[in-house]
Amino acid sequence: MSHTQPDFQLDLRGVPCPLNFVRTKLKLEQMSVGQLLEVWLDPGEPMDNVPDSLVIEGYTVEEIHRQSDFFVMKVRR
Repeated sequence: MSHTQPDFQLDLRGVPCPLNFVRTKLKLEQMSVGQLLEVWLDPGEPMDNVPDSLVIEGYTVEEIHRQSDFFVMKVRR
């Protein structure tokens, strides 16, 4: 598990699907290649869908870990 500091952070707790995926993808598209985005997601549907959808879009999900009531995902542009 990497502990690399992210270049950007996006708190999407409370944001429903598919809006959380759309917002993540839009942020990634604004970033430079190689930069790291940290995204905070709710458990359940967001964690079931967003990481897989990002991988399908060609992004690299480098890390996912659980905090007390949400997940932290790091994705590379």
